[in-house]
Amino acid sequence: MASQEIETLAQVLARLPGLGPRSARRAVLWLIKRRDTSLGQLRDALEVLQDRLVECTTCGNVDTTNPCAICADPRRDARSICVVEDVADLWALDRARLFTGRYHVLGGRLSALDGVRPEDLSITPLIERVGAGGIDEVVLAMNATLEGQTTAHYIAERLEGMPVRVTQLAHGLPVGGELDYLDEGTLAQALRARRPVA
Repeated sequence: MASQEIETLAQVLARLPGLGPRSARRAVLWLIKRRDTSLGQLRDALEVLQDRLVECTTCGNVDTTNPCAICADPRRDARSICVVEDVADLWALDRARLFTGRYHVLGGRLSALDGVRPEDLSITPLIERVGAGGIDEVVLAMNATLEGQTTAHYIAERLEGMPVRVTQLAHGLPVGGELDYLDEGTLAQALRARRPVA
């Protein structure tokens, strides 16, 4: 049995996404074996992050500066906004380095079952950003779930009549995907979004 302090650290780490109790214990053992370097570095990094962490008032990203590094980057295309549900989605899209514009984080998605209404999300600030002018395109990058698509439809309706092009990420067959392994919803979306060859 480990001491209460070690068990507490393992329990805290086990709450992180992707880590269960066994993986958390392995991480704790790794930190203990390298306590002269790694344990102190982890503590210092967490303390600095806790002191400096802020939410960007422009887009809703989480960073150590406000505005965030993406909003402050002059190389970004300020005329294009990609709307995402969560910061994790923003980070995933930005990691791919395919979108050169700026982002807007909603902070979730509409869900009647969970009681998430439009006023619970950052939709009004998005409409205000577009209404202020200078935006040519809004890319709706919601997840391909019922709630995600409902959210995208609601935002598209709110942007109707504004001088902006509203686009949405393509949905359907993943590269390398085999038809017999795909669910019916993915197949239906792929059929609806079919395009001519050549």
